[in-house]
Formats: sequence, structure tokens, C-alpha cells
Amino acid sequence: MKTSSLAFKATLACALTLATGASYAADPAATRAKIAMALQGDIRSEAEVARDANRKPAEVLEFFGLEDDMKVLEISPATGYWSKFVGPTLCANGGELVVSVGVSADYRSGVMSLPGLGCASAINDDISLGNLPEFDFSEDNFDMVLTFWNLHNPSAEGRANLNKAVFDSLKSGGIYGVVDHTRRHMQPTSRPVGRRLDPVLVIKELLDTGFEFVDYSDMHFHPEEDLSQEVGTPGVRGATDRFTLKFRKP
Repeated sequence: MKTSSLAFKATLACALTLATGASYAADPAATRAKIAMALQGDIRSEAEVARDANRKPAEVLEFFGLEDDMKVLEISPATGYWSKFVGPTLCANGGELVVSVGVSADYRSGVMSLPGLGCASAINDDISLGNLPEFDFSEDNFDMVLTFWNLHNPSAEGRANLNKAVFDSLKSGGIYGVVDHTRRHMQPTSRPVGRRLDPVLVIKELLDTGFEFVDYSDMHFHPEEDLSQEVGTPGVRGATDRFTLKFRKP
């Protein structure tokens, strides 16, 4: 009876632990619904909404595993395309959006002040994609860091410094989500492909930084794109082949 009682207590304890964990587990379906709602928000322009079909923002965030209560760092947010729905998704649910690296005055005044972005803040004002020395982000313990079409801009040294700062800023298990324009493997740098990156090189650089490679997605694969033209070329702009890569800090 004593052995049976001990076994019962152990089983009960395990069940309670699992039940408790389940009650606090992330609800991906709920987060997807909140992202979908934010994508319909009236703070987004018609031009931004029109880009959704190609950029597939909901699919990207689901692939990276965004949860609505995360602390997220967005690198170089430009005019705020991603911030305008990532921010409201996080801010309404106890999360936090932090932006850094080349955050413009227009973004600060025109995006961070928008309804639904009350949890947004900017850090490391002195850092830009053209100025990436060795540095640390002034905040850390991020659950996720996102960068969209940015890693092609810095030099190899600057990119290494940025990736190291991202690695150090993430908590253990944190995710680094990367999207950028595809360059053909081992293709030398030239003006037409200067804003493209070899995804194999990106994977190698991030493995060297200490990240684990989790997965890739072909959602932005464009087989009709021959990877030879400048990404802003009419007919190519907005329809480039892009790689979508997911990394984890151990």
C-alpha cells in the first residue's frame, strides 16, 4: 500500500505540473488572431496593406514563433511597416517592442506615437547600419529579435558586431528571425547584387556567433527571379527572392 500510495502521489504531482504548465503555455491560435486584427488596424496605410500579399507578415511571424507577451527587439524598423502590427499585438498583451539601429526622427515622431504602440521604445541612438562597431544593446533579456532586409547593408565586420550584440541581448532559447534578399551562393559582390546576401554565408556567420540554426521557410521563394538585378529595379522591386531563416540562442 505504501508503494502504491507513493506512486499515486508522484503521478498526481506530475499531472498537476503538466496542468499548471498548460494553463500558462502560449496560445499560438490566439496570437495569430491578434496579429490578424492588428493587420487590419487603421494606423496602417493603403500602401503598407498592399505589400502584405508579397511580404506575408502573418505567416512570417507565425514561422518565427511570435507570442503576444514577448519582449521583442526590431532592428532598423525603417518607416514602421512591421512595427505597426507587431507593436499593437505586443502592447495590448503585456509584451514590449524595442527598436534600435538607425531609428529615424520620422519613425520616432510618426510611428512610436501611434495608437497601440505605447509599449514601444528606442535604444542605442548612436548605432546605425553604417556605424556598427563592437557594442552591446542597452537592454537585454529579449525573447525575440527581428531583422527584415537589413543584414545586407553592413560590412562583414559590422554584421559580425551586430550579430554578436543580438546574441548577447537574447535570453537563452530566444529567437533571431532574419529575412533578406537572396544572392546566388558564392557570387562575388558587385553593384547589381550589393543589396543581396548569400543565405549560406548568413547561416555560417550566425553559427560562428553561437546560434543554433532552427529552420528555414520558402514562403518568399520566387523561382522566376534570376537573382542578378538590383533589388530596386522596376519589375524586381517588391518581388525579389528572399530567404527566411530562424535561429535560436542555446
